Amino acid sequence: MTSDDAAAPGDTAAAAPEQAPPVPPPGSPASRHPPRWLPRALAMGVVAVFAGIFTWNALGQLKSLWIALLIAFFLSLALEPPTIWLVKRRWPRAAAAATTLFGSLLVLGGVAALFGNLFVKQLTELASSLPEYYETLRDYAGDSFGILLPTSKALVDDGLAAFGGDVASGAIGVLGDVLSGAFWTITILLVAFYLLAAGPRFRRAVCRWVPPHLQDDVLYLWGVVQRKVSDYLDTRLVLAIISTVVTYVFLLILGTPSAIPLAVFVGIVSQFVPTIGAYLGGALPTMVALTSQGPGQAVAVLIFVIAYQQLENLVIAPKLSERALEMNAAVSLLAVLAFGAVFGALGAFLALPVAATIQAMAQTYLQRHDLIESAMFDDPKDSWIEAR
Repeated sequence: MTSDDAAAPGDTAAAAPEQAPPVPPPGSPASRHPPRWLPRALAMGVVAVFAGIFTWNALGQLKSLWIALLIAFFLSLALEPPTIWLVKRRWPRAAAAATTLFGSLLVLGGVAALFGNLFVKQLTELASSLPEYYETLRDYAGDSFGILLPTSKALVDDGLAAFGGDVASGAIGVLGDVLSGAFWTITILLVAFYLLAAGPRFRRAVCRWVPPHLQDDVLYLWGVVQRKVSDYLDTRLVLAIISTVVTYVFLLILGTPSAIPLAVFVGIVSQFVPTIGAYLGGALPTMVALTSQGPGQAVAVLIFVIAYQQLENLVIAPKLSERALEMNAAVSLLAVLAFGAVFGALGAFLALPVAATIQAMAQTYLQRHDLIESAMFDDPKDSWIEAR
């Protein structure tokens, strides 16, 4: 073997080829590249944001529809007891629902027709008497305080001049509001009729989307809501009767004509028109007193309406709500104020049944604990004088 064929013992082996360092995976601390899932996550996040904005705007545009559905649902719950009463007497469910719903509409229409003629008549008399009342006020302001008010003719001319340019747009706006109100009224009545006619079938359809172990809870809450709505309407009827009787006695003492229909009008409108119902109901007897008796009696009626409304809001209504809906008087008052501030007139009208339902749910599903022994839970037995 020659020296060319074998290496000397002191020689090192031929150096192996150098290997490149391993490339760190994307997204690791040593890598300059983002993880592979990041672009997809960013794209999905952008899509989710735009979808959320679209959904939010769409729900905002459907606000009127949600309100109509809510009113229809509560209306169907309120009319469920008389419908069941007819069903128990072998009425078909659809016929019982139609009779209950449209019978209620006929009663309301009869009440409106009963007072419509009186309202138009008194409104006409008031309109014809306004110039005379204004001239009396103008003479009194000029003689007593030296204030020169414009004549009634000048006011009418200025009003016609200012109103003339807006007649067309105002008429179109009023017509649009009337058509919109008619459309939503028909929608509410139709949805309420379908819900009322479906009855158990609608509850079965809802419960099919609920797991079997939760269906008892759903039906229990359904019954609670229906009971609270019925109790709430009973409360409003009692308040309407009280308001009617008290208003009739006051108008009878004052000598105001048509005291009975006026009192019934005040009782119904004040209890079933949200927020402004009491003052809207009081406007008609005030108008009648002004046109038939004079400003003094009209002011007396107005003061009575405001005073009774405060008494009802602070004393009578909270007490009845506490008994019928099992709610504290302060809680019922705060619920009306809070729901009215957030949801407007509809929220004020539905505040008590919704709050009573929430309270019933809390009493059912929230855990309550035993009380400890403490003197703070009871009033002291000794008076503060004896304690000293």
